[in-house]
Amino acid sequence: MPTASKLVAALWFALLGWFAAELAKGHMPEGTQFGWFSYMTGVIGFVVGWRFLGKRAGDTMRAAYGYGFTASILLVFWALLYFSGEEMIHRALDTRYRGPMHALAGMVDLFKDHALSVVIRFDVAITLVVGGLFGGWLTEQTARRWS
Repeated sequence: MPTASKLVAALWFALLGWFAAELAKGHMPEGTQFGWFSYMTGVIGFVVGWRFLGKRAGDTMRAAYGYGFTASILLVFWALLYFSGEEMIHRALDTRYRGPMHALAGMVDLFKDHALSVVIRFDVAITLVVGGLFGGWLTEQTARRWS
């Protein structure tokens, strides 16, 4: 059921995902073609905000900060999983893997490489942490005012 807190959480985390993706572009190799990178990260943020954080609104402020931080971690996890999987499929179609298990192992390596090269950067990490805490606070304030 749609609520104001779900909508606010979804919109905030869509914005946070898009902005973090724009920051991450500066840390990627030269010549990288991004395509829908920022927009897909925004969509993932929207879903995380709606499905995870929005339904947990109405608890204590301490819990709200924890939920917001966890939502940021979930945003990063699902975005890394999606983009690693997409890259693995492109490589598999170019027959760069010997079989499906080799492709899945390659996807795990891509996940790890992307996490260590982009997400661990100071500006991206601080943006996600502070944005997640603020998103938790904002969602909780929305739930208290409009529930």
